[in-house]
Amino acid sequence: MRIRRADASDLETVAEFNALLAEESEGLALDRDRLRAGVGAVLRDESLGMYFIAESDTGAAGQLALTYEWSDWRNGMFWWLQSVYVRPEFRRQGILRGLYGHVLNLARERGVCGIRLYVEKENSTAQRAYKRLGMERAVFHMYEVDFVIERHHCRPGKS
Repeated sequence: MRIRRADASDLETVAEFNALLAEESEGLALDRDRLRAGVGAVLRDESLGMYFIAESDTGAAGQLALTYEWSDWRNGMFWWLQSVYVRPEFRRQGILRGLYGHVLNLARERGVCGIRLYVEKENSTAQRAYKRLGMERAVFHMYEVDFVIERHHCRPGKS
């Protein structure tokens, strides 16, 4: 397995993995044009985030994205893991561990103050996987107003 930073040539792979992730984890059918545009924005502008791809001999096996959150309390940056996806045939083979390890090392090199992620509350498989990586459940609950979903009536099973 090889871990590398995604580039513009990975747009379709990353968008497909994100669509599969949304369907599998939340039952959401994402608007593919909006998704491609969002992935493309990150691939063009590191200030928005970064994607990493795990490659096997047969191609992309998994991915994860990073986004950023400034913490005034810590005077430092948190990295948020997002869009974590491993193709089903590659699960339980160390792909997630490899991606996470790569990002963890990079975060330490760059002086990041911590790594966070959110996981769907019913996704016990993902929760166990993150715990095995050494991550702990945070004390926070997440609240949101999602204007995109509100505007486009995107609900589970709809685009």
